[in-house]
Amino acid sequence: MLIFRQLFDPQSSTYSYLLGDPRTREAVLIDPVFDQARRDAALVRELDLVLAATLDTHVHADHVTGAWLLQRRFGSAIALSAASGAAGADRYLADGERVAFGDRHLTVRATPGHTQGCLTFVLDDASMAFTGDCLLIRGSGRTDFQQGDPHAMFHSVRDRILTLPPACLLYPAHDYRGLTVTSVAEELRFNPRMGGAIGEADFVGYMRNLGLPHPKLMDIAVPANLRCGRPESDAALPADPDWAPLTFTFAGFWEIGPAALEECAPRLQVVDVRERDEFDGPLGRIRGAVPIPLSELPQRSDELARDRPVVTVCRSGARSAQAAVLLQKAGFGDVANLAGGMVRWRAEGHPVEGGMR
Repeated sequence: MLIFRQLFDPQSSTYSYLLGDPRTREAVLIDPVFDQARRDAALVRELDLVLAATLDTHVHADHVTGAWLLQRRFGSAIALSAASGAAGADRYLADGERVAFGDRHLTVRATPGHTQGCLTFVLDDASMAFTGDCLLIRGSGRTDFQQGDPHAMFHSVRDRILTLPPACLLYPAHDYRGLTVTSVAEELRFNPRMGGAIGEADFVGYMRNLGLPHPKLMDIAVPANLRCGRPESDAALPADPDWAPLTFTFAGFWEIGPAALEECAPRLQVVDVRERDEFDGPLGRIRGAVPIPLSELPQRSDELARDRPVVTVCRSGARSAQAAVLLQKAGFGDVANLAGGMVRWRAEGHPVEGGMR
């Protein structure tokens, strides 16, 4: 069964799609977002995948691609349309080519209209297609900038996307209403711009009278995406914490392993969020840990120094993960959760105070 995840960036309302082959663990990521690269990398790691390539459906105008940043992390190839005009890609795709990931592949369909270099990626069994900004759910992408052409878009959608099997699921690069997926049959029946018996002249007239403002980030995003997301300077890169060896989780927080915590503990604040009877109980506690039960943490967070990193601890790592998120929201910049909690700490033989010997 295909490994498939639909990911969302709330700032730009962008969908990214992770597809993986369960046998070889090779994967591709479609339309990654620069600001979400850390999240996406965590998911790739947690699912034990090898990111073979990132694919952009087009040169986006509303966000910067995460392709270059993920390449730095994983060595993944950068691929997008040969007609995009972008520099720095490893592979420039043309109509009819295949992008393989393990035993599976995506077939490239050129679908210009929103931009000259728009692509649609069709899964090998035609059960899914990823339409970028060409066909949206009950709508279509714009055609009023970046070599947009409503005539070309009409034929791309009608001749190259809506001719796929009726049951084929269609996944767009954006949706602004919370819709996630549609199908060829649905769009043929219900899409007010592209469905039914609509003619080319109707569609072109509709698109030429939208009167929409340009995307707010267009002047930043387009030049960056023409470099495949490569920043003009390293100062633009999001920095990983350097106060300890940490791992970012797909759940959205940093974790530290027991060995790393033992090594770094003297310069950290260790906060044990278990109840007091657990703190004094059979698992024992980490030397120097400050007991603040999770239920009391919102009211007592001012007892912690904001200029020293904080590591949260509980029995198994669940409550302390919640505590880490609470502290992040309270404005603490350097926070990590102890992975596996006191159970793992003891199991790996790290020193404890109190508890059963």
